[in-house]
Amino acid sequence: MKTLFMWAFIAILLLICSLSVVAQTASIRGRVISEGDPVPLVNISLASTGLVTSTDSAGFYELTGVQAGSYKVQASAVGFKKMAKMTFLKAGESLRLDFDLSNFQNDLNEVVVTGTLKEVNRLESPVPVEVYTPAFFRKNPTPSIFDALQNVNGVRPQLNCNICNTGDIHINGLEGPYTMILIDGMPIVSSLSTVYGLSGIPNSLVEQIEIVKGPASSLYGSEAVGGLINIITKKPQNAPLFSADIFGTTYAEFNADLGLKTKVGKATALTGVNYYKFGNVVDHNHDHFTDVTLQDRISVFQKWNLQRKENRLFTLAGRYLYEDRWGGETNWNKSYRGGDQVYGESIYTKRWELIGNYQLPVKEKIFFAFSYNNHDQDSRYGDKSYIATQKVGFGQLTWDKKIKAHDFLIGTALRYTYYDDNTAATELNNPAKNIWLPGIFVQDEISLSPNHTVLAGIRYDYNSLHGNIMTPRAAYKWKLNEQNILRLNAGTGFRVVNIFTEDHAALTGAREVVIATKLKPEKTYNVNLNFLRKMYANDGTYFGIETSAFYTYFNNRIIGDFDTDPNKIIYDNLDGYAVSKGLTANFDMALNNGLKLVIGATYQDVATFEHGIKKQQILTEKFSGNWAVSYRLKALDLGIDYTGNLYSPMRLPLLGPLDPRKEFSPVWSIQNIQFTYTGFECFELYAGIKNLLNWTPNRGNPFIIAGSNDPFDKQVIYDEYGKVKPTENNPYGLTFDPNYVFGPNQNIRGFFGIRYTIK
Repeated sequence: MKTLFMWAFIAILLLICSLSVVAQTASIRGRVISEGDPVPLVNISLASTGLVTSTDSAGFYELTGVQAGSYKVQASAVGFKKMAKMTFLKAGESLRLDFDLSNFQNDLNEVVVTGTLKEVNRLESPVPVEVYTPAFFRKNPTPSIFDALQNVNGVRPQLNCNICNTGDIHINGLEGPYTMILIDGMPIVSSLSTVYGLSGIPNSLVEQIEIVKGPASSLYGSEAVGGLINIITKKPQNAPLFSADIFGTTYAEFNADLGLKTKVGKATALTGVNYYKFGNVVDHNHDHFTDVTLQDRISVFQKWNLQRKENRLFTLAGRYLYEDRWGGETNWNKSYRGGDQVYGESIYTKRWELIGNYQLPVKEKIFFAFSYNNHDQDSRYGDKSYIATQKVGFGQLTWDKKIKAHDFLIGTALRYTYYDDNTAATELNNPAKNIWLPGIFVQDEISLSPNHTVLAGIRYDYNSLHGNIMTPRAAYKWKLNEQNILRLNAGTGFRVVNIFTEDHAALTGAREVVIATKLKPEKTYNVNLNFLRKMYANDGTYFGIETSAFYTYFNNRIIGDFDTDPNKIIYDNLDGYAVSKGLTANFDMALNNGLKLVIGATYQDVATFEHGIKKQQILTEKFSGNWAVSYRLKALDLGIDYTGNLYSPMRLPLLGPLDPRKEFSPVWSIQNIQFTYTGFECFELYAGIKNLLNWTPNRGNPFIIAGSNDPFDKQVIYDEYGKVKPTENNPYGLTFDPNYVFGPNQNIRGFFGIRYTIK
């Protein structure tokens, strides 16, 4: 009896223990992020079990009822490579297991539109397209896209004036007029307004920025000679409900980006507001001129997406920009505007834009895209005035048609430009205020095999001033495998010139403008070889490298001659040819410990050849490099970003043999550091230091602005040949000139900001 009782007791005890073990099942919970943002709808599964769940809108997940043991936990989502982690669970344990998919984002499959004028995966595009997301630009927050592009390899925002800080965008050494700026694929930013058009676009509304280096005139027409930058704004339906990004600096700069999504019936609207204010007079180099232009800018952007049958596209967007900027003598105020008592450069800008894209209600993929912009500029450069109006209307009809191995894009476009200003040179060089540019183009992307693609295209335009223009184009893509791609592109480009839309030096009145002859359109021939390699490891380590070799040959290159006469700018077509050639490389690496590294370098040789003499292009570096080093301390929810760029010497515009300023700039670098805290659910806090080396262009120079003590040249004396005579008050024989500029003139400064997002 005792034995029976003993065995019963043991059985009950074992049953209780087994039930206790069963009751003490484990659980796994955590969060999934990418580039610091939560990723919803990520599948979380345990291999060899039926357990699976998905993340919520904030990126959180939880798996319950898991037995003790070893498991491989997998995270998978559309647009990301699968990530797996091994873990061991104890009975009753609640394990926290987070996933950072930043390294696993399948960026080769990013959708791009710029290279071929239609949506394709970046991997499949025969034209190399560089893609930059807002996460890249958040590593060094800036008040405008113009400033943000300083961290892109081979792209340099060039300031053209020490006083008013106007500028343009250089791509591979070619000056701003050779760069076309697009918003949502529309040529909305014309050469008159490159710097103004890139200012005031709310960074929070940008989905991505696509950059093509090299001529794209066969698709986009005039101005797309050196390359193009396409700013893709967010689709309203994918944007957060509300977003705000506000920061200030110790220079007393203030910038605010606000975004709001609303739904009205079948339409979704995205509204963005950008406000930038800098009203602090700074003169650290003690030349009695402002070091940095004072600005007051507001921009309002709204984009509508209308829901239609069969998901046909119809988007409509508009933007209004107003800016008041000035620089000059520190005691200047608006009562001196346009006078000759106190020197100031004051610019009022009013600009509005309209962009639309409508898919026709037919079975074929036919789209009508259109844009219109009106730009009014009222400027005073001392006692010189520059008052200009430019209106650009654009319409384009495209038919996207696939026939077996051929993917055709057939289109017709019409561009209308009205331009007028108050300068006599405009009447001399461009008597026609209205320019019509109708054109047609055909592009055929031929799939020879799964790994070989050929693209051929040709465009015909008729310019109402210059007649017929043909621009052919060809590209070849060899997909060696999923990680290695080789691309070869060749084509021609053309550009119709209006010097006053692109050269600030011609507007200031500091030099006399001379147009030697009637200017002819420029034409270019270009070839570009590109190689892309991406490598992924199972542990999350990622390496990527992209290299390109480029060569561009110019006929009828327009040259502004600053050297023949220091008091004149002489414009003429080059009696010879010009060449831009070089090599560029991008390397990026991401380790599973949270360290990321992006490094870019470009070597370029941009020169003119006239009468057997080679001359380096002014204000153009031979070598440039940039980097972004990022590290995330997951335990502290803290991100660290160290960014910077480096430039080799460039030739600078001197005023004569006695000018004591350096003929070549030094090697210079701007470096920044930022700390970002992401421990809050909807908030991000960030702070850092810009220009860590405290570098400014006046380092090593006696002065930057020539004649700052006599900006109206009242004490300048000329000899019988019209040359400036050195005097006791003017020992170097200089006139007033603010165009000796090659970098930003802001000292070291701190910044602090906050981002708030409601999904």
